[in-house]
Amino acid sequence: MAGCRGSLCCCCRWCCCCGERETRTPEELTILGETHEEEDEILPRKDYESLDYDRCINDPYLEVLETMDNKKGRRYEAVKWMVVFAIGVCTGLVGLFVDFFVRLFTQLKFGVVETFSVAVEECSQKGCLALSLLELLGFNLTFVFLGSLLVLIEPVAAGSGVPEIKCYLNGVKVPGIVRLRTLLCKAFGVLLSVAGGLFVGKEGPMIHSGAVVGAGLPQFQSISLRKIQINFPYFRSDRDKRDFVSAGAAAGVAAAFGAPIGGTLFSLEEGSSFWNQGLTWKVLFCSMSATFTLNFFRSGIQFGSWGAFQLPGLLNFGEFKCADSDKKCHLWTAMDLGFFIVMGVIGGLLGATFNCLNKRLAKYRMRNVHPKPKLVRVLESLLVSLVTTVVVFVASMVLGECRQISSSSQIGNDSFLLQVTSEDVNSSIKNFFCPNETYNDMATLFFNPQESAILQLFHQDGTFSPITLALFFILYFLLACWTYGISVPSGLFVPSLLCGAAFGRLVANVLKSYIGLGHIYSGTFALIGAAAFLGGVVRMTISLTVILIESTNEITYGLPIMITLMVAKWTGDFFNKGIYDIHVGLRGVPLLEWETEVEMDRLRASDVMEPNLTYVYPHTRVQSLVSILRTTVHHAFPVVTENRGNEKEFMKGNQLISNNIKFKKSSILTRAAEQRRRSQSMKSYPSSELRNVCDEHVASEEPAEKEDLLQQMLERSPQVKTGPWRNASAL
Repeated sequence: MAGCRGSLCCCCRWCCCCGERETRTPEELTILGETHEEEDEILPRKDYESLDYDRCINDPYLEVLETMDNKKGRRYEAVKWMVVFAIGVCTGLVGLFVDFFVRLFTQLKFGVVETFSVAVEECSQKGCLALSLLELLGFNLTFVFLGSLLVLIEPVAAGSGVPEIKCYLNGVKVPGIVRLRTLLCKAFGVLLSVAGGLFVGKEGPMIHSGAVVGAGLPQFQSISLRKIQINFPYFRSDRDKRDFVSAGAAAGVAAAFGAPIGGTLFSLEEGSSFWNQGLTWKVLFCSMSATFTLNFFRSGIQFGSWGAFQLPGLLNFGEFKCADSDKKCHLWTAMDLGFFIVMGVIGGLLGATFNCLNKRLAKYRMRNVHPKPKLVRVLESLLVSLVTTVVVFVASMVLGECRQISSSSQIGNDSFLLQVTSEDVNSSIKNFFCPNETYNDMATLFFNPQESAILQLFHQDGTFSPITLALFFILYFLLACWTYGISVPSGLFVPSLLCGAAFGRLVANVLKSYIGLGHIYSGTFALIGAAAFLGGVVRMTISLTVILIESTNEITYGLPIMITLMVAKWTGDFFNKGIYDIHVGLRGVPLLEWETEVEMDRLRASDVMEPNLTYVYPHTRVQSLVSILRTTVHHAFPVVTENRGNEKEFMKGNQLISNNIKFKKSSILTRAAEQRRRSQSMKSYPSSELRNVCDEHVASEEPAEKEDLLQQMLERSPQVKTGPWRNASAL
C-alpha cells in the first residue's frame, strides 16, 4: 500500500482513493489513536479482538440454567477451588524449575571463570585475563543465543509479559499470549537470559507464566499439543478463564517475591477491571498455594530441611536489623522522612528518564529491526550480551576499589529463619586483584547474581565507595534500559531494584561521609532508593508497597515505602506513563484507561461510529461470507434486513434506520452492489493508515475488471468448500 499522508491520493492493491486530506480535530485524532508527534504516526498498528466477558443470555444458556440446582452449584464451586489450588501449586513449581537451573548455570559459569582470576601475578604471567573474558563471553553468548531462538519460535514470549497480561485481563485478546508453547518458551528463555548475564530478572516473567498456567490448566486441553484433550465440562467461558488468569498472575507475583497479599493486590490494581468479592478469596488462596509450594521445595533442596519454610520467594531481602553493638542505630526516624521524599522525587525523575529512553529504543526497533529478517533480532540480542559482558568484566577489573572486609557487617542472630547472616553476605564478596583481607567492591556487585548484589547493598555496612556506586548506577542504568525490549524473555523488577538500591546506598554514603549523619542505617536508604526507582519506572503504588513490606518482613517500613512510592509516581506521571503502559501503547492495543482524556469528554457517539459497516443479510450467499471472512479480522457483524417497499418509512434525511442501526443513505446498496463493494474491500481491510486518511473518498465507480475479483479469489482457493464454513458458522 502506498502511503498518502502528504499527497492527495492513496492506493492499495484493490483501488485508489483521491481527495483533499481532511483536517482532523484533536478529538478525532485521539479516538483514532494518532498523536501530534510526527514520530508516533509511522509506528505500526495492529488490530486486536475483545474478549466476551459478558454472559450471552440465549436459549442454550437458559437451558443450562434450568438444569442447575443447589447440589450442582456447590459441586461447581468446589471444583473451582480445587482448580485454583492446582494453579498455585503448578506456578510454584514453574518458579522452582526456573530458579534451580538459573543457580546451576550461574554457578557453573562463574566457577569456571573465577578459577583463572586468583591473583594479579598469575594473570599477568599466564595471560588468563583474556582467557577468562573469552570463556565468559562463550557462556553468555551461548545462553543468550538459545534464549533468543526460543523467542523466534514464539514471539509473544519476549519481554516480561506483564503488559500483555494486563491487556488480557482488561478484555483485549492478544493472540498466543496464554498458550502452552508460550509458557515453555518463556520459562526456558528467561532462565537462559538470566544465566547469560543480561541485566534482566526472572520475577516479571513469573507473572506471565502464572497467567498461562491459570488459563490452560482448567481447560485440560492445549492448542499447541492437540492430543492433550480431556473431557472436562467446566470453565469453558471467557469469564471463567479470566478469573483463573487473574489468580495465576497473582500466584506468579507471590512466587517471585514471597508476597501472597501483594500478588492479590497486584492482580487487582494492575490487572483485572472485572472483580468481585468471591474472586478475592480465590486469588489469595492461589497466591498462598504458590508461595508455600515454592518455599517448601526450595528450603528442602538448598538446606535439606524439608517441612521448614525458610525461603518464601525467589527474591528475599533478608531481615533489616541494626548491629547489637550500635545502640544509637535506628532503622529510620521521623527526620529521615524528608530525605525519603527527596529520594522519591529523584526516583520519579530517573524512572521517567528510563521510560523515555526505553520508549525511543522501542520505536527504533519497531522501525529498523522488526521489519528485517528475524535473524537481525538474534544478532541484536547477541550484541547486547557482548557489550554487557565486556563492560562488566572491564569495570570489575579496572574501576573497582579494594576495600577492607569489615566485621561490622554481621547482622541477625542465631535464628535461621528469614535472616541474612554475615556468612551469607560475605560469601558473595569478590577479591579480584585485591590482596588478602580485602575485596573488589565493583566485582562484588557485577560478578554476582543480581539477588546477591541486592543483599550486598541492603546489608553490607560502609563497604562501597561513592565512586563505585555512582559508576555502577550509571552503567547498570544504561545497560538495563538497552536490554529491556530485545528479543529475549526478560523482567524489569530486579534490575530496577538493584539500580535503585545502588542509588540509595550512594545517598546514604554521601549523608554519612559529607554531611555527618552517622546515625542513619544504610540498608534502609538502599531499600527506599530501590522503591523510589522501581516506583518511578512501573508507577505502582498499593501492590508494590505491600510486596516490598512482605519481602522485608518489616512492617515499620510501611510508611516510608508508601510515601516514597506516591511521590515517585506523582513525579513520573508529570512527564510520561509507566513502562508497561508505554509498551501497551506502542503495541497499539486498544486498552481503555481508567480516566478519559479531556478531548474525549466532548465526543459524541456519532464521532466514533464507522459509517461504512461490513454487515450481512439474514440470507447471505456463501461467496459474500467468504469475502467478509477473508478481508476482516473481527468476528461480529450486524445483520440487517432489506425492505425496499417500506424504505420511505424509515428515511430521515439522507440516513436510513434499519434494525436500530444507523447508516448513511449512500451505504444502502442492493445485493449486487454490496458484493461489488466487498470484492473491492478497501473499507473492510484492517489498515488503520488507509482508513484514517481515505474515509469518504471511495470512488463511486470502479473498473469493470475488479467486479470479478471475488470470483477469481474463489477459483484460486480450492479449500473454500470446507475451510471457511467453520468460521462462517459463528455468524
